[in-house]
Amino acid sequence: MTQQSIIDPDIAWAAFNRRDRDFDGRFVGAVRTTGIYCKPSCPARHPLRENVEFFIDGAAARAAGYRACLRCKPDEVGRDRVAVAEAVALIESAEEGISLDELAGRVGYAPHHFHRLFKRATGVTPAAYARQLRARRAGVALNEEGSVTEAIYAAGYSGPSRFYEGTKRLGMTPSAWRKGGAGVTIRWTVVDTSLGKMLVAATDKGLCRVSFDEDGLDLARYFPAAEIVEGGTALAALAARVVAEVETPGRDRDLPLDVQGTAFQEAVWQALKDIPPGETRTYAEVAAAAGNPAAVRAAGTACGSNHVPVIIPCHRVLRSDGSLGGYAYGLERKRTLLEREGD
Repeated sequence: MTQQSIIDPDIAWAAFNRRDRDFDGRFVGAVRTTGIYCKPSCPARHPLRENVEFFIDGAAARAAGYRACLRCKPDEVGRDRVAVAEAVALIESAEEGISLDELAGRVGYAPHHFHRLFKRATGVTPAAYARQLRARRAGVALNEEGSVTEAIYAAGYSGPSRFYEGTKRLGMTPSAWRKGGAGVTIRWTVVDTSLGKMLVAATDKGLCRVSFDEDGLDLARYFPAAEIVEGGTALAALAARVVAEVETPGRDRDLPLDVQGTAFQEAVWQALKDIPPGETRTYAEVAAAAGNPAAVRAAGTACGSNHVPVIIPCHRVLRSDGSLGGYAYGLERKRTLLEREGD
């Protein structure tokens, strides 16, 4: 491992060995026997571990006497990341919506290619990023503006109809948002699992909280203005699916959810859902998958902000040294969930 590298060699080799696209741009792997450096996702046959050293970027590898791989073109990754950053800035500064064609053209890429590139880097598509941005601004504006209509325009929507089209993504109506969830009904129940009692709570849209050792009184702390109702036939069926997921994690990937967060939090949660049962990732790997490799601490915070653990499997994230790290509901439960997935 050279002094020029900023990545743990074990993490780098693991990413290199599985051809992990999420690590492209974070480092390059240079092969002593060929004199070539590649990005982590290069499809070429893997060399022996002892023949590989890692560098922070292509410039560092070239300074050490290596040349770029003509197959994976590792030096283009930096350009890709700059383009995504420019696109994010364009979306955030645009007063009105910006089309994919225009966005891609502004940063010098073909639309279909940039669509894939942007999603790979941020975890969401350009359109989804813009929707989340408007939704967050709407949440702030609805708390600050004197009227709902003024808030809608302040958030960047072209008109009320476009905002109301997106209220399903907000999970509640504009008025309910302003009043801290007033008018939203959340049904809850406590069920028995082999890991202890579990609270299952859902809106009409989907699960909004799943947690161990909590009940309806705890639920009120998270949703103080919502109507909180115990039980319900529809909830019973949903709760049974949640219990089954606790007993055999990763088997039911279609459970409906009603959870929202910042764009980065939602990107982290999507990265967690993308981890296959029986596999784990480090917090650094999750941060990279969410589009911000430097935000390791924020990725950990996003894991801790997960309202539906097990369903969004934050138990699959470990520290870089392989230790379990933290878990809101106790390390023994985390260990058990991982053991079940490994069976």
